Amino acid sequence: MPESNNKQPLAARLGRLFYIMGASGAGKDTLLRGCRRGSTDDMRPLVAHRYITRKADGGTECHVWLSDTEFEQRVAIDAFAMHWSANGFRYGIGREIDQWLARGGQVLVNGSRGYLDEARLHYGDTLVPVLIRVDPDRLQQRLVMRGRECADQIDARIRRAQELEQQLPSDCLVIENNGNVEDAVFNLLAAIKKQQNGHRSGLREGYL
Repeated sequence: MPESNNKQPLAARLGRLFYIMGASGAGKDTLLRGCRRGSTDDMRPLVAHRYITRKADGGTECHVWLSDTEFEQRVAIDAFAMHWSANGFRYGIGREIDQWLARGGQVLVNGSRGYLDEARLHYGDTLVPVLIRVDPDRLQQRLVMRGRECADQIDARIRRAQELEQQLPSDCLVIENNGNVEDAVFNLLAAIKKQQNGHRSGLREGYL
């Protein structure tokens, strides 16, 4: 179960918080990096740092590693806007995102489905849930190539990914990441722009 931050709901804000979810291997970090590179000055989302008590694997993963002691110190001084535990590790998002949202920023967060309900209690309509979806066969290929888990662990991750999709709220945006990464980045940025401007933007094939 995710840890509870025991925060009260925040007042309405100018910005939007795009809460990115997806199975390990879905390409969330790759898409977030693509959003940094592919955005324009008139629509440049802010990608939040994610802090994890696991050292980076040197591949596509992108986060700031903290020891358990360092993580707990930040929890004690309320340095995280949100934090949770999963798969034996602790994850946190820095409080700077609240300042970005208050100033109208479009903020991208690499989140967790297990923490979504609490995040929505805190951020309300400011939060937009987004799923990065990958077909099971393609996801299996990516996890095998990554070489971090055994076959049984990979099967378990694929089952959890399918369960995740069944549990998603009806207002969740879905971005397909089965083909060209640039198309998936384009569609994610287009979805952000649509939410920001309140009108439909052109989408390439692969956006739900």
